[in-house]
Amino acid sequence: MEETTTTIYDVARVAGVSMATVSRVVNGNTNVKEKTKNKVLAAIKELDYRPNAVARGLASKRTTTVGVVLPTITSSYFAGIARGVDDIASMYNYNVILSNSDSDEEKELKIIESLLSKQVDGIVFLGTGLSPKVREALAGTKTPVILAGTIDAERELASVNINYTKAAYECTDLLLKRHKKVAYVLGSLDDAENADRIAGYKQALEDNKIKFAKNLVFEGNYSYENGKGLVDKIIASKAEAAIVASDNTAVGLLNALLEKGIKLPDDFEIISGSNSPITMYTNPSMSSIYQPLYDMGAVAMRLLTKLMLKEEVDEEQLILDYEFIKRHTTK
Repeated sequence: MEETTTTIYDVARVAGVSMATVSRVVNGNTNVKEKTKNKVLAAIKELDYRPNAVARGLASKRTTTVGVVLPTITSSYFAGIARGVDDIASMYNYNVILSNSDSDEEKELKIIESLLSKQVDGIVFLGTGLSPKVREALAGTKTPVILAGTIDAERELASVNINYTKAAYECTDLLLKRHKKVAYVLGSLDDAENADRIAGYKQALEDNKIKFAKNLVFEGNYSYENGKGLVDKIIASKAEAAIVASDNTAVGLLNALLEKGIKLPDDFEIISGSNSPITMYTNPSMSSIYQPLYDMGAVAMRLLTKLMLKEEVDEEQLILDYEFIKRHTTK
């Protein structure tokens, strides 16, 4: 026997009221007599009625749903941000559609198109970078969009980040007090946040009167394997320390160095980029830049609620505080 979906008409029939009355009860309208409200609630329970969010959205122009795009669910960095987004979304009664993009441009574009077709009220975009096509897709929609842990080079899309330039400067300056050759391991330099990091790195070199050496900058893909695979090149570069944007990559590099008998921090120093839990699980534990990942997600979602409700917003480019956490991969 084919299962049929319970509709608002069925609830109205069983409760003996109009569909408009059922709608008022479902939407929390207080202008309904208590006795009538109880009859409607009893019918809803009896029929196991669940309001269609999309249908309600068509009427109210709101679906109380937000889309979250992240490059990988397994990354502790992006999971930390996503958790902050989800908690605040729940607080404001928004449902979350979580989509994994694998940092693939075509997949990101398809996900954005799919979310917009579902008439989400807003989108939180987390990525390892923002390609021109993806940026165009996000900037070209009237649906509110906010970036978290990702920078728009044009500084037009709303975003929540830390000051990557300042953090990179401080880490580089710290290591240059003991070393002449400090490597920087990050993702693509085409990404705005990595361009910001390199700007801080170069400024610290200049202030310490050390010439920039291109062979000390290593582009990668933020993976553990990337860190392990770079070890020979980093050793060949004569680097004595490294700042690594991704914690996963930093762990890979750390383990590869240890396998070669290189002691940390005596022979080599590492500072990782986001202080995710894995930085405490390594031996030795890793010194790191603490990024308030949960807060980045929570603040991003709160800002998005304001944009979705067309509330006044003082600043759409939010920069949160960070700090340096010293552990055992620095002297």
